[in-house]
Amino acid sequence: MNMEMKKAAVYARVSTSQQDTQNQLIELRRYCEARGWQAVEFVDNGLSGALSEDKRPALKALMDAARKQHLDAVIVWDFSRFARSMRQLVEALDLFRAWGVSFISIREGIDTSTANGRLVFGIFASLAEFERELIRERVLLGLQKAKAKGRMPGPRRNAVDLEQLRQAAAKGISLRSMARSFGVSKDTVRALLKDSGASVGNPPAISATATVEPLGASATV
Repeated sequence: MNMEMKKAAVYARVSTSQQDTQNQLIELRRYCEARGWQAVEFVDNGLSGALSEDKRPALKALMDAARKQHLDAVIVWDFSRFARSMRQLVEALDLFRAWGVSFISIREGIDTSTANGRLVFGIFASLAEFERELIRERVLLGLQKAKAKGRMPGPRRNAVDLEQLRQAAAKGISLRSMARSFGVSKDTVRALLKDSGASVGNPPAISATATVEPLGASATV
């Protein structure tokens, strides 16, 4: 890498095809020109910031270049162009720090190559941890409330009358038709008949009710 000229990735993004990245790019180019840095442009058009790296081609290419240490800095107009959550931002900044790449956000005036920038990064990391812990506490609280009310989270379950299922099997009705009729999968029908000692066309002497997960979920007898 040419040590006399920094190579900076400038990243711009807009969420819809009706928006334009030019205003962002003008400021980003100006920033690099004022410092004599070589700008390499990465632009995602019409893509939400909530999308993962794999679904944002320019961002993925930028991260690959940074990982290979082909960049000295990553510059954005503001945080929201790069990430849409504190956790997403902190995880990326942590990677950049490990790769020796500084991160600069013009609008917020953040540069992680400076002491102030590193301080802000530390604050962001603490906030992201707080956000994760808050979400975890809310999930646990929701589970406790559901349990107290006699409800447990999970897929809705359908009650299957085994006697009716046995009679349907005795009539030679196909697994597909029985599955559609009882609102469960063919594998569930097959498992219920097997567990009860039945087979299609060979009914057992049994009468009960099984509770199973609906079509598309695994059966629980």
